[in-house]
Amino acid sequence: QGGCQREAHGALRLRLRRHGSRAAALPKPSPESASQSMLAKKVSCPLWSRTFFCVCVCVCLSLSLSLYASGDSGKVTTVVATPGQGPDRPQEVSYTDIKVIGNGSFGVVYQARLIDSQEMVAIKKVLQDKRFKNRELQIMRKLDHCNIVRLRYFFYSSGEKKDEVYLNLVLDYVPETVYRVARHFNKAKTTIPIIYVKVYMYQLFRSLAYIHSQGVCHRDIKPQNLLVDPDTAVLKLCDFGSAKQLVRGEPNVSYICSRYYRAPELIFGATDYTSNIDIWSAGCVLAELLLGQPIFPGDSGVDQLVEIIKVLGTPTREQIREMNPNYTEFKFPQIKAHPWTKVFKPRTPPEAISLCSRLLEYTPVTRLSPLQACAHTFFDELRQPTARLPSGRELPQLFNFSPVELSIQPQLNSVLVPPHARSQSTSASHDGSVSDSSAQSGSAPGALSNST
Repeated sequence: QGGCQREAHGALRLRLRRHGSRAAALPKPSPESASQSMLAKKVSCPLWSRTFFCVCVCVCLSLSLSLYASGDSGKVTTVVATPGQGPDRPQEVSYTDIKVIGNGSFGVVYQARLIDSQEMVAIKKVLQDKRFKNRELQIMRKLDHCNIVRLRYFFYSSGEKKDEVYLNLVLDYVPETVYRVARHFNKAKTTIPIIYVKVYMYQLFRSLAYIHSQGVCHRDIKPQNLLVDPDTAVLKLCDFGSAKQLVRGEPNVSYICSRYYRAPELIFGATDYTSNIDIWSAGCVLAELLLGQPIFPGDSGVDQLVEIIKVLGTPTREQIREMNPNYTEFKFPQIKAHPWTKVFKPRTPPEAISLCSRLLEYTPVTRLSPLQACAHTFFDELRQPTARLPSGRELPQLFNFSPVELSIQPQLNSVLVPPHARSQSTSASHDGSVSDSSAQSGSAPGALSNST
């Protein structure tokens, strides 16, 4: 292990000397059969009968191929599933219009339509190890927030091999991701409108505040895991396959989180990290939306650290100790921090740059908390009663804080809940969290009075 560390250190020195103290460069990263057989038999029958038979076969084959190509087989699948929340009361669930919309090392994701409600859902199918409980399932069953994809049901199915069992998670279907939305604007040679950056990031921080209050660290925050509805601008955090309930004193694997969004303490090999790694990742997402490309596009762990040092400068001995005490004796080449104003484009709002600088800190405990980020002046525009989306539509519900959320940092509630939201009429939210007014007119006043 020591030899590997020395080799990594040598590579790091070489990379840093090569870059020196030049301005932070932000190069664009590289972009992310059917066969048929038939056995025909000669049948002795009248010509009209054979003609009719051939026509029928052609029509059926054409129809089936058309349905197969469109992904709409019309097949109805009925399973016995357990509701995602509440008591374990299995029930029959029927769905149709099944088609694959994603796959990877984790498994396969299908899109389907529920027969009863006609709602679209996503079904994530993963191989289940019978020796262990599925951590993603356990975590998702305890989460209930408007900015987190909802687990509607789950069920098990058998695989092709003997004793092979799959876990199927039936989730809310949301058509787009922040990654694809940003890529759309990049192809048009422009950056995403700043109002969308504010609306998306605000909802991301709300979701992080909630899961962190439940002791859950997501550990894979990136644009691809942020689902968005392009019409309403509602954002939902998804993919809890890497998430974990962090327990103080218990070690965790450091090789976690997608590279561009990995916090420096993870690169340093820390195993006692906290949920602040999610904050760093969120800062990387914010910077990427402002820049139009990843801010730290490293090709390896060492290269990733080099990209970070080129912007933040060489970490101090104390900062290294806070990330991983085992590295305090290692001598880094001294490189000055690059001014944040020069990292971003000239017309980038100063408040956005300020927020980025408070999220992308070497020392984990000095990074803003999720709710502190929500209270940042960068999001003040969202708290104005006249704020609208570019389409003219109203903003999604941003202030429907639940009692759980309002109890996290009550001293911030007077900023988080704008005056116009407090006076709204009481109504219930669709997802179990209280609505704007019930959070402010019902539960909020007590919480707000605590902060004054």
